[in-house]
Amino acid sequence: MRIVVVGASLAGVRTVQGLRRRGSDAEVVLVGEEPGSPDGVAADRPPLSKEVLADPAAAPAPLASPEALAELDVRLVTARATDLDLGRRAVVLHGGDELSYDALVLATGSTARTLPGLEPRPGVHLLRTASDAVAIRAAALPGRRVVVVGGGFIGTEVAWTLHHTGCPVTLVEPLPALLVRGLGPELGTAVTRRHAAAGVDVRLGASVASVEGGDERVTGVTLTDGSVLPADVVVLGLGTVPATDWLAGSGLDLRDGVVCDERLAARGAEDVFAVGDLARWHHPRYGEDVRVEHWTNAVETAGVVAANLTGTPTVHDAVPYVWSDQLGARLQVVGRVRPSDEVRVVHGDLDGAFVALTGDAGRLSAAVGFGATRALLPYRRMVADGVPWDEAVAGGA
Repeated sequence: MRIVVVGASLAGVRTVQGLRRRGSDAEVVLVGEEPGSPDGVAADRPPLSKEVLADPAAAPAPLASPEALAELDVRLVTARATDLDLGRRAVVLHGGDELSYDALVLATGSTARTLPGLEPRPGVHLLRTASDAVAIRAAALPGRRVVVVGGGFIGTEVAWTLHHTGCPVTLVEPLPALLVRGLGPELGTAVTRRHAAAGVDVRLGASVASVEGGDERVTGVTLTDGSVLPADVVVLGLGTVPATDWLAGSGLDLRDGVVCDERLAARGAEDVFAVGDLARWHHPRYGEDVRVEHWTNAVETAGVVAANLTGTPTVHDAVPYVWSDQLGARLQVVGRVRPSDEVRVVHGDLDGAFVALTGDAGRLSAAVGFGATRALLPYRRMVADGVPWDEAVAGGA
């Protein structure tokens, strides 16, 4: 039996490791072409926006070396997949070579989002790969004026890191607060206050109209409200899009990812699974299709697919979990914060370390902790167990 895993980032690497850990003796082939990586395997992404940006001596750590993969008897193919033929059970590689499979795992992840007029060029950077992080670090020397576009997790992490290394940083977000999509308006506003108090120039409610400067350098950013921000470096943190272009025309259901069932098996195909950022699956807990872009989900989906491919039927029903290191503390979100949720602080306060619960219609949706890793633990269990709202709030009284 040959299992082909396309994508050598976190979810793909953890899938092949999981297959061997569960005793699979199949032929396993890992296909990857990470930009800037000589062997096609990605670096671990969370440190890229933090340690790698902050420390010139920090080297991006690869997820697995070719030697480590060889020890697992995993064949590494450094190439880009360009097409999928479900009928012939074959992955087509750039240049025309093909890999046949008995089972296929899609792990090509996501790519950094751009917008018209906001594409990489000299002075304008994305942060997705290790080479991206090294390029930003080289450009954003202490004292250089940095504009970060996008106030999500990546944008806020980059803004904090570069501010901490001595760059004047302006953070631009068109929504009314930072991290609104992940934290909701009330908690997002609390984090926004902290960034502003720490010295980051936060500009809300405006988008980028244009990036000023010639072909070789950036001089500023003009916002839709007419203000002009001086800039030597621009970093785009506009989110990501699932990397499904190579699957167009394959016959898979591609709607903001590869649509899967609760086992992460691709709908409309046999013996095809998706993991990580690429997977949009039917979540048994929520009763709807979801796609989650965070590190923990990549690891969890890899484990689910490895189990299914080694004879243990498994569904992916884990509670979403994300963390972010910024403002000198760890921000953690367990569950899904909904925009209409009530927010109740059950530990500390929003100007210090805190744990806050969010919920709606008597249901606990999520627990959010900032600088309170230990205090969050019991609430993490409550979210996983589906504890009613009143009981969860009373547990923190």
